[in-house]
Amino acid sequence: MKIIDLRCRPAYLHPFFGGVPGSPEHDTARWLNRRVGTQGADNHFERSLTQEGFLGEIRAAGLDKAVVVGRHTPGQHLSNDLVHSVVHGHHELLGIGAVEPVLQGIEGALAEIDRAIDVLGLAGIDLEPGFAEPARHPDDRLYWPIYEHLQKRGVPLFIMSGPTTPDPAYNDPGRLAAVARAFPQLKIVVSHGYWPNVQQAIGVAFRYENIHLVPDMYLFQPGSEGYVQAANGFLGDQLLFGSSYTFRPIGQSIEDAQRLGFRDEVVEKFFYRNALRVLTPG
Repeated sequence: MKIIDLRCRPAYLHPFFGGVPGSPEHDTARWLNRRVGTQGADNHFERSLTQEGFLGEIRAAGLDKAVVVGRHTPGQHLSNDLVHSVVHGHHELLGIGAVEPVLQGIEGALAEIDRAIDVLGLAGIDLEPGFAEPARHPDDRLYWPIYEHLQKRGVPLFIMSGPTTPDPAYNDPGRLAAVARAFPQLKIVVSHGYWPNVQQAIGVAFRYENIHLVPDMYLFQPGSEGYVQAANGFLGDQLLFGSSYTFRPIGQSIEDAQRLGFRDEVVEKFFYRNALRVLTPG
């Protein structure tokens, strides 16, 4: 079975992912692994302190593709050039770039989208409105030119959500509805799936088929049964797999997901075909 991991980043990418043993960030990565149900050593991710170790981890897990998502926020900038340096020359890896129009300006962000896609060969663009300063919702009109440009180019949008949003009020699935309605051809991928607001996220995805949910490490948390139930029905084409490595082991996440009760006809969509469709240009 082919598998695309929609959220998979090596430790060496940034201290935030546990890339500096003995640091507070490394301790936090270990803590988060315990919180999301990692079995075995909570420092398993140290294998990816090198590129060779990261590739070994991907191959051992049997991934067809690992998607490395960049980010651009006031607090953390994983530049598009950095993401390109990680994925370039490795067929197992695919990169997602990021822009921040608050910091770059609209024209600067649009130009960076084109550079990320056309020059660096990245496959999508990440935005993190809830991490901006000041925090924003995704339906803020500031982002409208970004959405229009991505829709026109057929480039998927990755939106960060979830309980790590600094102010939980900005983890609101309902605010994505206006974006999906205004840009119906824009492929929207929601990292962390708006957990713990599972029912609200499912409700918005019910209404708008261009919204795709990636609960990743939160798929294994209380209340997430709704994602599986919905995928066995109307959400079968809109739920995608992500491990959130380094914060959860890739192989364990695959095995755990296979035990959640997905119908046989949904499994291949969840692990591979939905992601392939979203990541295919146009």
